Amino acid sequence: MKTVTHWIAGKPFGGTPGASGTWGPVTDPATGEVTTQVAMGGADEVGAAVAAAKDAYAGWRTSSIAQRTAILFRYRELLDARRDDLAALITAEQGKVHADALGEVARGLEIVELACGLGAALKGETSTEVSRLVDVVSIRQPLGVVVGISPFNFPAMIGMWMFPMAIACGNTFVHKPSSKAPSASMLLAQLAAEAGVPDGVLNIVHGDEVAVNALLDHPDVAAVSFVGSTPVARHVYRRAAATGKRVQALGGAKNHMLVLPDADLDAAAEAAVTAAYGSAGQRCMAVSVVVAVGAAGDAMVPRIVERARRVRIGPGDDPASEMGPLVTKAHRDDVADYVAGAAAQGADVVLDGRDFTVEGLENGHWMGISLLDRVGTDSDAYRDEIFGPVLCVVRAESYAEAVRIVNASPFGNASSIFTRDGGAARRFQLEAETGMVGVNVPMPVPVGYHSFGGWKDSAFGDHRMYGAEAVHFYTRGKVITSRWPDPAEVAAG
Repeated sequence: MKTVTHWIAGKPFGGTPGASGTWGPVTDPATGEVTTQVAMGGADEVGAAVAAAKDAYAGWRTSSIAQRTAILFRYRELLDARRDDLAALITAEQGKVHADALGEVARGLEIVELACGLGAALKGETSTEVSRLVDVVSIRQPLGVVVGISPFNFPAMIGMWMFPMAIACGNTFVHKPSSKAPSASMLLAQLAAEAGVPDGVLNIVHGDEVAVNALLDHPDVAAVSFVGSTPVARHVYRRAAATGKRVQALGGAKNHMLVLPDADLDAAAEAAVTAAYGSAGQRCMAVSVVVAVGAAGDAMVPRIVERARRVRIGPGDDPASEMGPLVTKAHRDDVADYVAGAAAQGADVVLDGRDFTVEGLENGHWMGISLLDRVGTDSDAYRDEIFGPVLCVVRAESYAEAVRIVNASPFGNASSIFTRDGGAARRFQLEAETGMVGVNVPMPVPVGYHSFGGWKDSAFGDHRMYGAEAVHFYTRGKVITSRWPDPAEVAAG
């Protein structure tokens, strides 16, 4: 059986299964078989990783921007050459189809490329002669040891959203990936070492809440970046902030797609299906609610059904598959319970995926596409983040009512509107209480040189992810006021 250990100070760290510590299972979602054992770290492993990062910080923070950039350029080329290998690891442990996995790697590479050109973003400001012979300079300096905690649904991309920007700014990094899909992070670290990232600059500790809490409490950790569910994001924010750490904690989502009657309904239905069921709904930008206004509801539902029935579900390594399994059996069962509960709470179950399976892979974590119509906003299926291939349709009589529904949600990650009316689209951009908005775009994930993040219970902390805001998160400002005597005045006495 394959084993995955920690990565500390530039090399694998940890013993063999049964020799010391604890080990957790990693399953192939398509078969349900345990294929890998991953080391589960605790305070000792966290301590070793933070110590390695602290030791490496002194040399890394004083390295030139040119040195860091050269290493990141080499890293980018190595990652590009190993796209398929990374994608294969993602598919084997997370379950998403190979095309989705390749897309994940491409989005991660976008942020690596951004980090390669970070020199311009790190430059300071100067004001001369603010007073007689007095100049003021503003600079930004790295924080020290910073931590990233990332989820199972994007095993490569979200880590790549974090550590390239952090180390480009001069920090050292400890990454705690999900133990459900740990292998991609190890390949990322190995390629970083091959590119020339010094030992200790990038470290990996696997584990569960024991490792997470040890990182949150460690006095030598200066900042924490997190992506995951809202309850855990809230915990991370409170616990880390209580010890004086800088924190960005991105939580869950319930992304709404508002459809007006004048929209191109065929295009809207296509967008709803791809955005709701891609990656089996296991992404924080997935559309989970269609708010259909007026006549759009009766027109949209049959269109969604027709398109959804053509989605090919199968193992992620089958090129014909368009949607793969869910990550674990427990998660699959939780998703199925929401479909059953929705029917009990008055929703129309138009498509029911609970009995879906794949011939020859009956033990896989399969869940077919589910579509729930006339869902009440007080139901569990509407209120909770399901994180699976379940799309809810909520009916609204007017644009105003639809916006009220969107804004009443405690989540504020993303929302979108489908319409041909430019005035309505403009109003929605300004009125939607979400951090990201799409107009005829179902999943408005910003490009790397903007920033990613939500509002309300979808994000805790003042900084968004990647883009210019990442520079501000991973550095702190310093202002220097100086006065030097004029040599001519000194010579004149």
